[in-house]
Parts: sequence; C-alpha cells; structure tokens
Amino acid sequence: MTICAVGAYAFAEYVLGHEGPLFAATAALISLGFSREPRTRRVLEVGIGCTLGITIGEILLTLLGNGLAQAAVVLFISVMLARFLDRGVIFTTQLGLQSLLVVLLPAPDGGAFTRSLDAIVGGVFALVVTMLAPRDPRREPKSNVRELLYELSAVLRQCSDAIAKSDSTIAWHALVRARNTQPQLDTLARSVRDAREVARISPAYRRYLAELGDLRGSIGYLDLAVRNSRVLARRTTSVINHASLGDEAIESVSEVLTETADAVDILARALGGGEGPDTRLRHLRQARNELAAVGSRLHPTSLGITNLQGDALIMLFRPLVVDLLESTGLTHEEAVTYLSEI
Repeated sequence: MTICAVGAYAFAEYVLGHEGPLFAATAALISLGFSREPRTRRVLEVGIGCTLGITIGEILLTLLGNGLAQAAVVLFISVMLARFLDRGVIFTTQLGLQSLLVVLLPAPDGGAFTRSLDAIVGGVFALVVTMLAPRDPRREPKSNVRELLYELSAVLRQCSDAIAKSDSTIAWHALVRARNTQPQLDTLARSVRDAREVARISPAYRRYLAELGDLRGSIGYLDLAVRNSRVLARRTTSVINHASLGDEAIESVSEVLTETADAVDILARALGGGEGPDTRLRHLRQARNELAAVGSRLHPTSLGITNLQGDALIMLFRPLVVDLLESTGLTHEEAVTYLSEI
C-alpha cells in the first residue's frame, strides 16, 4: 500500500505535472485497502465518484455560487444522488467530498478535473499492484470453507451425542451453533468472489480460476447442507423430547450422524486443504465414498425406527447427505442414486 500510494503520487506529480496530487495517493490507498469489497469495484467507485462529484459541484457552483449555505446544499444533493445511483460507501463518500471541495476550495492548476485524473491514476496503480501481488487468492476462501465445514461437523457430532444421551439440551445447542454459521457462509461467498476477481486480473494466478470455480459451485450445496443441519437439529430436539427412538434406533442413528461428521471432516481437507490437485481429488473421492455409505443406510427400517417421528428425522437427514454429495462434484441425479430406496 505504501509503495502504491507513493508511486501514484510521484507519477501524477513528475510525469503528469500535477501540483500536490494528493488524490492520486488517497485513491490508491482506498482502492487497495483492507475492505472485503472487490478491488476493481473500489477503483471504479473512486474514479467515477470523483469525476461525477466534480461535475456536479461545478454545475451547482455555477447555479448557486459560493458560500457555506451553498456548500450545504451541494453536499446534501450530492449525497442523496450518490445513494440513489449506487449504495457503495466509497462511491458516496467520493462524490460528496469532491462536490464539496469544488465549492469550498479553489480549483488546482489545470482545472477541477485534474483531481479526477489523479484519482484514476491512483486506481490504476492499485490494479497493477493487485495483478503483481504475491498473494495466493485461494488462501482465504480455503480457510473459510475449512472453518465452515468443521462447524458443520461439530453440529452433526452434537446431534449424535444428543441422541446417544437422549439429551434434548445438547440438540438445542447444536441448533444454535448451526444458526451461528450464517456469517461464515456470507464471508465464504464474499471471499470466493474476491479471489476469482484477483485470479482473473492477475496472470500469475489465472490458472486457479477453474479450482475457484469448482469451490464456488460447492459453496451453494454447502449452504443448503448447513440450512438442512438446522432443520435436523430442531427435529432431533423434538424426537428426543417425545422419546421416539428405541435403543436400536438410538445406536444406529447416532452412528450414521458420527460417520457423516467424519466424512465432512474429510471434505474439509479436500476443499480447504493446501495440498496439490491429486491429494484434493483423493480426499474428494474418500469423502464421496463415505457419504455414499451413509446414504445407503438411510432407511428407517434398517435403522430400527418404528414410528413417524423417527421416520421424519431420517427423511430430513437424507437431503443433507445429498447436498454434501453434490458438493463433492456429483450432479443431483447422481447423488440421489446413493440413497437407500424408500
């Protein structure tokens, strides 16, 4: 960020001949900042917001003249217009700031739009640094998907423990834990989007686009699996409270939940590990095989279930297993074939 900001300032001052091009440095810092928004979006927000803000400020300055009252009117109109055009925070800030500066400060040498050109220079420098940055774009999304899957595994293990101990409180805690994964899902989707953007514009990382595309495809199924885990935990609480499972069913259902959690841990290593493609494919196959083994057992009769409450629990568990199978790369039709026929 330091090199980018100073470089943009120096380019605007020594190459373009602008005096004190502060907006080149600030635009570079904003565009390359720590926000999770995609950098190309930030660059566009800075450049377009700056240019549009100056344009609006010049028009209103011509119509209203100088003064504090006029500055208040200009700022209010600029902010309202920015929020109408785009809800991005950076866009609104740039548009409002530039229009206000046009009214309050004298234009720099070269005209008011010199600041707009400085902002574009800063944005371009930020994009160049993004293209050349030695950061693996897969690191953050892989870390996020690994953490999410470990949480899903923990939810399944808590449900298994709740059934084994006939303790509905544990199942309720599993439900709360599953509900608390929503921020992780949102962060994961955002990190994959940002990683794909970096891979697209960086020649060094373009080879990761296919892998990131596969990961993005898996996220949709993992989202469904997590949502189904919430339904499963809620149903588990009801099943325990109504004492709907006999001793044989308690043991078998607890066992398949634990086996599913083990498969999810393997899936976490496949989707979130840092190994090479061969290791990743091997883990995917292993997770798929273990999930298929679980799916083949998901029949109420084979699990020793003898009432409708228990039947409902297994019927809610089956879609979760299908979602996990699809996250390994299977189509829906292929995943369903691994389930025991009912």
